Amino acid sequence: MSLVAVRRGRPIWAPGAYNALDDVYEVIETMKLALLAALTLPMLALAGCGVILGQERPAAAVNTVTYTPEGWPRALEADVYQPQGAGPFAGMLLAHGGGWERRSRDDMSRLARYYVGRGYVVMNAGYRFAPEAVFPAQVHDLQQAMHWLHREADRLNLDPGRIGAFGYSAGAHLVSLMALAAGTGRDLDEPWGGIKTRPEVVVAGGSPMDLRKYKSGKLVPQFLGGSIKEIPETYARASPVTLVHAAAPPFFLFHGAWDQLVDIDHAEEFKSALERQDVPVVLEILPARGHILTFLTVGSVLPAVERFLEPYLSPPQN
Repeated sequence: MSLVAVRRGRPIWAPGAYNALDDVYEVIETMKLALLAALTLPMLALAGCGVILGQERPAAAVNTVTYTPEGWPRALEADVYQPQGAGPFAGMLLAHGGGWERRSRDDMSRLARYYVGRGYVVMNAGYRFAPEAVFPAQVHDLQQAMHWLHREADRLNLDPGRIGAFGYSAGAHLVSLMALAAGTGRDLDEPWGGIKTRPEVVVAGGSPMDLRKYKSGKLVPQFLGGSIKEIPETYARASPVTLVHAAAPPFFLFHGAWDQLVDIDHAEEFKSALERQDVPVVLEILPARGHILTFLTVGSVLPAVERFLEPYLSPPQN
């Protein structure tokens, strides 16, 4: 049986992302794309794609805080970046990827520097990993991060009505779940959610939006606590595409056209679900890029992100 299939003119790793060869494939993909990035980044920069993230202004302060309440299963940290100036500032919660089992908030540090340079209070948060912590623990962690921002808003000179969330891969999945559940009274909104955990806008890159697509492999069952045959209801409620509703926040989606870990149909189908509910949504497809290279060249999509964020996170006009 061939390991590689072709769908709509691009290679995919059948039967989808996060399959049984996850770890082996990720090592190969990382090595391959590191070489590809070394060859293509200079060309992309010369083409004006903005892949090198510039920082307009350094942070006034960067502090590492414990954001979870006393008695939480594990004390979790975040790096909080305070911008220069008087404020009140918009905020941005960042959530990193890593298959819900690894990586760290360090992956998002360049985006944190980018957004603090643009005048945002930035919270770059860590969260618990599978298999020690299974769904919905990670969503609960990020809900606590949003509550922390609201509690500390006065001290940070943060406008709590102008907080966005930005995640990539697993992090995008988690912030999407948090945003869609917030204030709905659904089980994922209880007991740690509420309207304060609803960002005004969400930026989600390379995100698995329908976990029901994954019939095999390690990462998704490890994250959810069982196979789709064992817990089909959990697979559904952990899929952002099933939680879309008319009061959902606006979404900016971006995805690599050649993503072999999370197929682009996740973004396409999620976009269609939002459109059916008249929720503002944009999908930016980045050509000739897979899952890792899309993140490495995230700067190329940030101008479009900024245009999308402006109506939701800009200061109100007097």
